[in-house]
Amino acid sequence: MTIRIRLFAWALLIASVALLVIPSAQSNPKATKKKAKTTAAEASPTPEATPSLEPKALDILKAASSRLAAAQTMKFNAVHFYESPSRHGHPLAFTTKSEVTLQKPDKLRVIMPGDGPASEFYYDGKKMMAYAPAENLVAVADAPPTIDAALEQAYHSAAIYFPFADWIVADPYKEMSEGMNLAYYIGQSKVVGGTTTDMVAYIDHGVFIQAWIGAEDKLPRLLHATYLEDPERLRHTLVLSDWQLDAAVPPDTFASAKAASANPMPFAHPHPEALPGAEPTAKGKPPKKQ
Repeated sequence: MTIRIRLFAWALLIASVALLVIPSAQSNPKATKKKAKTTAAEASPTPEATPSLEPKALDILKAASSRLAAAQTMKFNAVHFYESPSRHGHPLAFTTKSEVTLQKPDKLRVIMPGDGPASEFYYDGKKMMAYAPAENLVAVADAPPTIDAALEQAYHSAAIYFPFADWIVADPYKEMSEGMNLAYYIGQSKVVGGTTTDMVAYIDHGVFIQAWIGAEDKLPRLLHATYLEDPERLRHTLVLSDWQLDAAVPPDTFASAKAASANPMPFAHPHPEALPGAEPTAKGKPPKKQ
């Protein structure tokens, strides 16, 4: 599934290997010495390679996924710090805040009070609604019956993306592992989230991510990401806090009479001219530019 509109693109960096033509040993004494070293190296045992997917790192990610997948309701706050180039060329940091409430399998509310224009998103299993309070505009669309599918549809039809999306799907580990080619354990921190966290690093669909995950409660607290194919290597940091799992959620949480009565607008991509003929992005990551 994964849906992203952080709007960044990437591609694999490929290193080319040059073939060296070495003169014969008889005409080049240095070549004899180099060949002797090579032969000795070939004779020695090859050291065991470090696994690209370390079991300890995978176990930590699986535990976090299992903890979130088991929760029927979920509430948390997410603050997203992201860099964007300025007109002078230096990266500037911007922030957004999301107040998230969900109830599985088919209800989600995201309130974004700032920075930037405030917005609200409601999904009740039948309809999804994107509301801009300042402009009093609302976009409404029929929705599929699961949160995963609704997030996918919201992204593809209207470029709506939430940076925490991977952690609220039905199976977070399945989403990240399908594009994972590196994962390793770093150590522990006692600073992030006011608790002890395990630090792991992994590459998921061309994005290098360092994650701080609670050592006891298995909840993600901080994610720091860099798109490997972004030539500017702009950074993205997601701080997750105030977790409440399986708390009671009032039935009217996932609707808003005020939003429903706002002036209607199309539930559509804000830049439709970019869509025709566009190649689909790698699974789980957005294209590069907004």
